[in-house]
Amino acid sequence: MPRSLRLLGLLAALVVSSPGAFEAPAAWSVSRQMIVVTTDGWDADHGTLRAWVRDGTQWKPAGPATDVTVGRHGSAWGIGLSPPQHDGPAKKEGDGRSPAGVFRIGEAFGYAETNPTAMSYRGLSASDYCVDVDSSPYYNQLVDEKTVGEKAIAGATEPMRRDLHFNGDHAYRIGFVIEHNAGGARGKGSCIFAHLWKSPTSPTAGCTAMTDDAMERLLAWLDPTKKPVFVLLPKAEYARLRDAWNLPAP
Repeated sequence: MPRSLRLLGLLAALVVSSPGAFEAPAAWSVSRQMIVVTTDGWDADHGTLRAWVRDGTQWKPAGPATDVTVGRHGSAWGIGLSPPQHDGPAKKEGDGRSPAGVFRIGEAFGYAETNPTAMSYRGLSASDYCVDVDSSPYYNQLVDEKTVGEKAIAGATEPMRRDLHFNGDHAYRIGFVIEHNAGGARGKGSCIFAHLWKSPTSPTAGCTAMTDDAMERLLAWLDPTKKPVFVLLPKAEYARLRDAWNLPAP
């Protein structure tokens, strides 16, 4: 038998004996806390948030479901832990869509100097910005203007102390980072947070927003040792991917 055919035979045997050997690994298999947001479709600007905790192999609900708002133009596939998807819109800078997929939960933040959350917490100051200018070396990073310099944040439209810059806006009074596009791929979207909503009918520029009470419950519940992740998917995509991605049963 030619060598090339023998190699093909070995490869076929490997596939048969190892189901899923070539599937993308579930990077969140170690996670024991999951925040899930589902929407009615790609263009929906609101959805439902549920928190889950994993006990062994089973996901169990942790607290009540709550209404949230998302991007004013809905959602689009983002860059996170989940394998790339091509059936649906792709997240771009300034598109008004919230990133869909599975993402690490980053640091918490707020206007107060401290917060009782177990998550790493950043007390914000008037000089803190998230850089949404994709030509900047600090693109998609939360930086202090006093440290990086005024030129480094030129054009950035995301001052984090919105109460000081935007007439008392409380959106970022408490919140946390959703780690979309953590590598800072140019033009793929930046500054994605979970934060407080203005009203139940006020969508965001691409974040996920909720009531003060809902956010306070999440910050008190989140535990960094449980490797928490954030999931956002339209319901049809959730149903399609639930088994492969080991997501909680709806």
